Amino acid sequence: MTDPRPALHERAAELGALLARLDADERAVRADRADATADDEHDPEGSTLSGEWQRLEALRRAALGEVAEVSDALARVDAGTYGICVVCGRPIAPARLEARPFATTCIDCAA
Repeated sequence: MTDPRPALHERAAELGALLARLDADERAVRADRADATADDEHDPEGSTLSGEWQRLEALRRAALGEVAEVSDALARVDAGTYGICVVCGRPIAPARLEARPFATTCIDCAA
């Protein structure tokens, strides 16, 4: 098995950049909501500010969840348990780890 650390660190960096963009977008929505002239609920051209805030928050929660998965995968690499299914103890297929480097289960157990 090749060293998964580079792919995991690359994904962590991508997630960090995504979180930074989401934070900037959230700041913009907060600024728009603070504008006394913003007509949040009556914009026929797009989503409401509240809807956009909810969308950003859902994306942020998903990204933070993936950050935790990547961190856990790096800990498994250090512990020597990376690539071993946490359910059945068999090796996780290399193709699965390539597609999802933070996978914790083999394909059979994931199904």
